Amino acid sequence: MKKGKLIIFSAPSGAGKTTVVKHLLKQDFGLEFSISATSRPPRHTETNGKDYYFLSNEEFKSKIENDEFLEWEEVYSGTFYGTLKEEVERIRNKGNHVIFDVDVIGGINIKKYYGAEALAVFIKPPSIQELRNRLEGRSTDSAEVIDRRVAKAEYELTFAPKFDTILVSQDLPVTLGNAEKLVTEFINS
Repeated sequence: MKKGKLIIFSAPSGAGKTTVVKHLLKQDFGLEFSISATSRPPRHTETNGKDYYFLSNEEFKSKIENDEFLEWEEVYSGTFYGTLKEEVERIRNKGNHVIFDVDVIGGINIKKYYGAEALAVFIKPPSIQELRNRLEGRSTDSAEVIDRRVAKAEYELTFAPKFDTILVSQDLPVTLGNAEKLVTEFINS
């Protein structure tokens, strides 16, 4: 059985990557979501093993020491995110294509590891102000957290050229259609 390919979606928080990935998973592309691990606590709408693998800081650090991550990063002080190698290979070995919803540095690292087997897509917000509006509209974070996320987004935007392609997330139906086209072309190549 042929191993599946990897499709990476990265973006600053609030740019729309999760919306795009959820849409693509509903299409008939043979995609399976790579569930990331994190040391942060779950939000009220999140489930362990479905949205993330929620680990304690100690568990996360132990897996780092045992080289169990394809990539990992301390995204915010004391808050780790990463992609478990066994999760990616579990999906690929079934012949499914792996789709990632990961932060920018994680996306770059996965692309480096898998090279041509992976398509790395950077989702860019139309503007920093629009990104701030989206984060505020979620009503899930404090003003201080939103300020930190916006500052981080400005930094992350500088990495966009390192991705295979950039998708501007302005008009949702257009963005979703463009994402479908990119995935179809990559899977069929």
